[in-house]
Amino acid sequence: MPRFAFFDLDGTLVDRQSALSDALTCLCRSRELCPDAERWLRTELADRATVNDFARLRDVFGLEASAVDLWQEYVDLMSAAVTCRPEVLEGLARLRAATWTIGIVTNGASDIQRAKLAATGLASLVDGVAVSGDLEIRKPDLRLFGLAAYRCGVSLTGGGWMIGDNPGGDIGGGHQAGLRTIWLRGRPWPDGLPAAHHVVDDVTDAITILLNETE
Repeated sequence: MPRFAFFDLDGTLVDRQSALSDALTCLCRSRELCPDAERWLRTELADRATVNDFARLRDVFGLEASAVDLWQEYVDLMSAAVTCRPEVLEGLARLRAATWTIGIVTNGASDIQRAKLAATGLASLVDGVAVSGDLEIRKPDLRLFGLAAYRCGVSLTGGGWMIGDNPGGDIGGGHQAGLRTIWLRGRPWPDGLPAAHHVVDDVTDAITILLNETE
């Protein structure tokens, strides 16, 4: 039976917060937005972003640019700013060489998440991608994990792993999908949520655990 692992994207494989800060700085400079608009964006986009956020930005601050144009500039700036550390890319390549199937299960808008995957080189290292925007659902919805399994050519009933930093979405969702889980500690752990199978400080530590499973 094939070994497979699903990875979260933001906060797990890539540092969204650093990229977000850089992208918004560039966007606000490009569009000559006032300090209040910049503060609004940094607050509203802290956890997620969609084109609807930029429609609200236009309404609140009376901007002339269309929401679609603002969103596309934001997507371009984010994909230019986001990076994946070389040791993470190398670890995923080692997993593939060890015949692991690798999937991405991520919340977010489809276009921006796929732009990040392409820009960082992650797209060429994974077998399938399921983005919440594909189905307008979000982790921990089991359907998103099912979509990832389908696109990776594996079955959730065959076991597998979920690796991520979000206790409810990644670890709780992984448990519901019948997967073993690895949590990247950092966020508060909610009461009543079953513990992850492993807890690590960095995604490279999670990859090492998986490679040891191979051996």
